[in-house]
Amino acid sequence: MTLLLLCLLIGVVGGLRAVTPLAAVCWGAYLGWLHFAGTGLSFIDHKATLLIFTLLAIGEIFNDKLPKTPPRTAIPALIARLLSGACCAAALAVSARSGFVGPVVAGMIGALIGTYGGYNTRHSLVTKARFMDFPVALLEDAIAIGGGLLVVSHL
Repeated sequence: MTLLLLCLLIGVVGGLRAVTPLAAVCWGAYLGWLHFAGTGLSFIDHKATLLIFTLLAIGEIFNDKLPKTPPRTAIPALIARLLSGACCAAALAVSARSGFVGPVVAGMIGALIGTYGGYNTRHSLVTKARFMDFPVALLEDAIAIGGGLLVVSHL
């Protein structure tokens, strides 16, 4: 797959869950799929970074299920998702030893697609198809986790 497509897809994951793609990038580095040695992102290779982002991603998954969690389309959540998509795309570009302007833009576009596409899909499944929200949210979690790992394993 091309780098820009992978950056778009990691951005989509960021639109679904803001922290999950950051954890996926850390896992990609830990598993040897991504390479940051000798770059400004070499901290991603540390086990402490892996642990921190994995715990944050798990916390985000739990937080998503709480009734008072604001929608992902609220401005602060949207900004976090755009930044996540951009940062993860930049990390993929660094690992690929490529320029990062195009990848960052692709990551941000993907984050918008994931944010609004995920929101509208989940909302439609719950309100129109009458699925219970919790199983739909778990499916969305699985798509975000699996998708993030799939993306970082293909660079």
